[in-house]
Amino acid sequence: MDYKMQLTPEQQAILDGANGEAMAKVMKTLVMYGEAFGATKMVPVTSEMGHLVTSFGLGVMKPVYELLDKLIDGGAISQQKFSVDPKPLDPKVPSSFLQNFVFKKFMYSVQNEYDSQLKKLGLLDKNAYSCTCYMDEVGNKPKKGDILSWAESSAVVYANSVLGAKCNRNSGIIELFGSIVGCVPYFGLLTDEGRKATWIIEVKTTKKPEAQILGSAIGMKVMEDVPYIKGMNEWLGTELTDDVCAYLKDFGAASASNGAVGLYHIANLTPEAKELGESIIAENAQVYVIDDAELERVKNNYPVIWKNKDAAPKLCFVGCPHLSLAQLNEWTDNLVTGLKKSGLKKVSVPTVFTCAPGVKDEFEKTPKAKILEETGVILSYICPLMYMNNPLSKSMPVITNSNKLRTYTTARYYTGDEILEIITKEAK
Repeated sequence: MDYKMQLTPEQQAILDGANGEAMAKVMKTLVMYGEAFGATKMVPVTSEMGHLVTSFGLGVMKPVYELLDKLIDGGAISQQKFSVDPKPLDPKVPSSFLQNFVFKKFMYSVQNEYDSQLKKLGLLDKNAYSCTCYMDEVGNKPKKGDILSWAESSAVVYANSVLGAKCNRNSGIIELFGSIVGCVPYFGLLTDEGRKATWIIEVKTTKKPEAQILGSAIGMKVMEDVPYIKGMNEWLGTELTDDVCAYLKDFGAASASNGAVGLYHIANLTPEAKELGESIIAENAQVYVIDDAELERVKNNYPVIWKNKDAAPKLCFVGCPHLSLAQLNEWTDNLVTGLKKSGLKKVSVPTVFTCAPGVKDEFEKTPKAKILEETGVILSYICPLMYMNNPLSKSMPVITNSNKLRTYTTARYYTGDEILEIITKEAK
């Protein structure tokens, strides 16, 4: 078969089978994938590590496991270590006998076998299961300008926007293939033209916008396009501090899940916006003005798909994407204050905070870990979304402050302040 893409001699050799049949098929898949998007060449992956989005051992994914076995047997192993999305199960997270039965016997029935495959393919270590792989405690933080082969939507938008790395929103196993052959098709967000903003977002609010709602509003408006956001310096400043990065993590995840944003620029704050200014805005960019009324409109239009809309919540998830260490500390302080005001010692709704295993380890070294435990909150490393995919979990009235979790599951969205109010007050 003839391909239009121009390959280097080394890439052509892999395609021709010099490194074995498995590697040749991986390269062929990437070439065909790239040509579907108009790519004319492959470019080297320059990051130190990759990130694999599929972390769950679903029994129905038999073809994937067969593919991975063929890759391993054929010597098509990742050229770089990689992290992977959070695990779906944790015995500490509240679940009924029937939920556990469905989880272990029907849903994630091959989790152990899949974890073994990941190790053989190049998994970084046992703590490398997180959607926030770029946190210092996980150790997969790309540098500005790095070319990545990742797929996790919230990680990709963070890497592109906050870190200034370059990555498309690849699908499924494609990101693993890029790590295996060490190159990816050159199109979309890897190109200068593809990184230009085609939307100008003018934020004109009277208070700091809730990250999750602002991201949601922008995502639903621009979809997969690139927005250039003005008016945020009053609320975020011009430096990427830990607090600002945590805000952008949640903002980006909402824009990526409520739309398909893979890159955003914030005036005077994110790397490319600081470096290039408004020259990264494309001609004839559309304009979207966001004020207090618009954010309220967006929030009020979120559907509530509980069977009983007035049901008392039975479970609360905070941490999708995973919480940072600073966020864990802040939530712990706020919980203590809220419980004291209500005269309570423990949260009134079973609550789970989720974070990367490495973040969890660091937090548990601090005095606040004991304080959080005494509030009744469970600290876990799981993916709330994978927990909610259980049909029995779907029927539960679950609340969250994550727009990503709200979008993909039956969980009901509340702002962080509203969540705090609910879980620190006497249950009705």
